[in-house]
Amino acid sequence: MQILPIILIVAVGAVMEFIDSGLGMGYGTVLTPLLMAFGYKSLDVVPSILISQAIGGLTAAYFHHRLHNVDFRPKTMHPGRIASGIKELGLVESFRLGFSTDLKIVFAIFFLGIVAAVTGSVVAVRVPEAIMTGYIGAMVVAIGILLISRKTFEFTWKRLMAIGFLASFNKGFSGGGFGPLSTGGQLVIGNEQRSSIGTTTLAEVPICIIGFMTYILQKGYGSEWLPLALCIGAAVGAVFGARLTKRLDQDTGKVLLGVLIFLLGIKTLWKLLLG
Repeated sequence: MQILPIILIVAVGAVMEFIDSGLGMGYGTVLTPLLMAFGYKSLDVVPSILISQAIGGLTAAYFHHRLHNVDFRPKTMHPGRIASGIKELGLVESFRLGFSTDLKIVFAIFFLGIVAAVTGSVVAVRVPEAIMTGYIGAMVVAIGILLISRKTFEFTWKRLMAIGFLASFNKGFSGGGFGPLSTGGQLVIGNEQRSSIGTTTLAEVPICIIGFMTYILQKGYGSEWLPLALCIGAAVGAVFGARLTKRLDQDTGKVLLGVLIFLLGIKTLWKLLLG
């Protein structure tokens, strides 16, 4: 085992997680084709990205909360008060009143997202890659155009859950595509920028873990050091990514995210056309 390639992978993972946790996208979408271009097999790349992004996302979510980009605090963690609230108000109403809006967004995304991630992982080994690549690329381009044009729709929980489902399916299928759809989709339906980035970061954690486990159970795993190197890099990059979100101007950030999402979609479709 050579040290230089490991250091390079750690550095690449750190840079990509910095971008991902700061802008809400880019880690798997960029890193998957990049690692495959370096000669790594998809069997090693996709699960390595999934587990490392879970580590990076959990770290970034902590710093997003600490820097007040989002509020992930439940109203109480006292078991007696929780039980009393459920008894008096019912499960649905106590959930609505007991969690912050950001935390409810996270739950809404990964509630159906877990099912979608498993479905995507299963489909990944059965459907021609070109079909799904074209679908993901076209959808990401469309979201980028909507953001650049500043077109928004009314926020609804149904729309949010639909976005979470599609983003999670893409994640389970290819290791990427979650951030552009989840962050960009939330912005399109009217959610605030910092909340969209922070909630996407946390919601992605359980989805990545489930996708990783499903992938491994189906195909096994070949590499040992690649996921470890990426996990180290992702944890380091996540510490600084939340600070980028904090400093990013809202209007400028929305257009910047739109351009980034659009370019990622074009890159995906271009790769498909080139074969």
